[in-house]
Amino acid sequence: MLGENDSRFFKRLLASFYSGIGNVAPRGISKREFGFGDFERKIRYRHYSFRDEAQLRNYLAKEAPPFVSYSMAEYERPDGKPMESKGWLGADLVFDIDASDLKLKCRNEHPSSWVCSKCLEGAKAETTKLIEEFLIPDFGFAEKGISVNFSGNRGYHIHVEDVGAFKLGGDARKQISDYITGNNIMLTSFFPTIGRRGVRLEGPRPSDSGWGGKLANGVIKAVNSGTSSLMDLGIEKKDAQMLTRKSAEVVLGISTGNWDKINIPKKGEFWANVLKNIAIKQSDAIDRNVSTDIYHLIRLPGTIHGDTGLVAKKVRSFKALADFDPMSEAIAFGAEQIAIRTTKVPAFTMAGTAFGPYENAEIKLPAYAASYLVLKGFASLDPKKAHAASKVEKKELTLEEKEQRARLEKFVADAEHFGQG
Repeated sequence: MLGENDSRFFKRLLASFYSGIGNVAPRGISKREFGFGDFERKIRYRHYSFRDEAQLRNYLAKEAPPFVSYSMAEYERPDGKPMESKGWLGADLVFDIDASDLKLKCRNEHPSSWVCSKCLEGAKAETTKLIEEFLIPDFGFAEKGISVNFSGNRGYHIHVEDVGAFKLGGDARKQISDYITGNNIMLTSFFPTIGRRGVRLEGPRPSDSGWGGKLANGVIKAVNSGTSSLMDLGIEKKDAQMLTRKSAEVVLGISTGNWDKINIPKKGEFWANVLKNIAIKQSDAIDRNVSTDIYHLIRLPGTIHGDTGLVAKKVRSFKALADFDPMSEAIAFGAEQIAIRTTKVPAFTMAGTAFGPYENAEIKLPAYAASYLVLKGFASLDPKKAHAASKVEKKELTLEEKEQRARLEKFVADAEHFGQG
């Protein structure tokens, strides 16, 4: 939790940012509910509404909330209370991919609250997989109707704007979520001859649609990747090694629908376990509550995430996601030097500049990097040095120091001015 001095300082930074913000209004703004949070709770207040973009922008500049969320739904009366009085009209279909849910190996290499480049790449890979392997081929959603936003912290939000999906209720959305996460998949749906003695085990082919094709492709990919990938699917080491040794034969068999190319004891139990593990890996990637709750509030694109100081940035297009770097493209604050005291901080890169590692260091960093560490709880502002600009120093400053001091004074003064507006 931020200290009082840190909170006041970052509120000024937020006010400065929001005073010059562009249009962040969502489609149908007058029908959306808004919620706002502080540095302790991401949604402290809700049931707010705004008639237009100008009114929303004025509110953000005046109040400078650390968290801004809006409803996936549209309502007749978005500021109505209780929820039943709002008059639900429909809701966008939204999926939340968060690196902390992916059980990535890198999560064992750093504190749980830290986000490394591998975390962000893992979240991006799952986002791409969701769109390319489920939303477009299995549900028929048009790519142009799918938008991707960096969450501002550990992952991505995928918004589907589709007339048919907009009117879906909670039960229908749960069915979509269950399908994507592989919930309640029946093995006999893909292996019609499983459990029948003396009969060849017939199974899905890579070209099959739906989960059958995903299972076939998942196993082939794991076989080609080697023993460790097969073990990630719950296959015991000796069986994984055997599949790897006979990889060409296994791949040929699965490609033709013949899953009996190699002798596996208790094949029904074996492949059921593999399918379960593939489904679990997919299930871990999706926050089901976001997808199924028709009243859910989600981060407003273009606003700041109060746990990082980064912008919840909208990616230009799905194709642009591959090259999107949130640690460069979602930076909100400038490069003015801010004095901080760190705890133990892993190495990281922002705006193309490498920082750290640090441990109990008293340093000055660009505002965007200092903010990131303080808001994530890995540093605090140095109260003496951070506010040195407001004090008269006895020593003679160099020209460079004077210019730097002037820039910092202007930066803080502007932030204070906008915070009072």
